[in-house]
Amino acid sequence: MSKHTSQQRNEQISPIPDKLYFRIGEVAKLCGVEAYVLRFWETEFSQLKPNKSGTGQRLYRKRDVEFALRIKRLLYSDGYTIAGARQVFAAEVREPHKRPQPELPLKRNVEGSHIEDRLKKLRAEVREILGILSVAPAKRERPEKKRDSSEPGLFDS
Repeated sequence: MSKHTSQQRNEQISPIPDKLYFRIGEVAKLCGVEAYVLRFWETEFSQLKPNKSGTGQRLYRKRDVEFALRIKRLLYSDGYTIAGARQVFAAEVREPHKRPQPELPLKRNVEGSHIEDRLKKLRAEVREILGILSVAPAKRERPEKKRDSSEPGLFDS
């Protein structure tokens, strides 16, 4: 086993410590990259914005560290370019993870199965209507004006 692969495994296993702030050297170790790489990522990804102390030292929060780890995974493991990784993050902002709304439980009684069947049918119809409404309407063609046959047209001789 090479040193490089065991180092990668250790980076993947080590959890992020429970701290309020991390200095750039700590983040670089956690991410397995050099500090200059993190500074470069800050210029390329607007979401990566560490606070700065009074002396100008970068202070990363846990979410910044997690974001840096995501950037590293997209660039190094998944093979994205920087522009491609930016697109991944932009897509997440445009369309956050959609979670289906939970359906209300139905009460069971003598008429329960009949009501349940009707409700299932209604739900299916509502979903169908939502599907129809979510499709962009096609451009409608303008109906031609009917012209009085006694009046000559512009191009009639």
